[in-house]
Amino acid sequence: MIHLTLDNFDSEISQGKVLVDFWASWCGPCRMLAPILEQLEEAEKDVKICKVNVDENQELAKRFGVLSIPTLILFKNGKMTDKSVGLIDLETLKDFIA
Repeated sequence: MIHLTLDNFDSEISQGKVLVDFWASWCGPCRMLAPILEQLEEAEKDVKICKVNVDENQELAKRFGVLSIPTLILFKNGKMTDKSVGLIDLETLKDFIA
């Protein structure tokens, strides 16, 4: 998983399908989502999975209107196509990125 910052965000999401997890280390649901994202990363090779720590990258959280975490945002070729807020299971996540 790639950790995104203001410096590398735009270049990392610019091509293909990219799922970005906005999270924080103190967030219980975020910690519960982490192994689900790891399973998704192994199962779905056509999706790049990235993480944004909202405590360290508040500008990015603000830019995409992240008010609650975890927030998952799906990008296709640099364009935001979908957003999900809260903990979701693997099957729902697979449907979300389809």
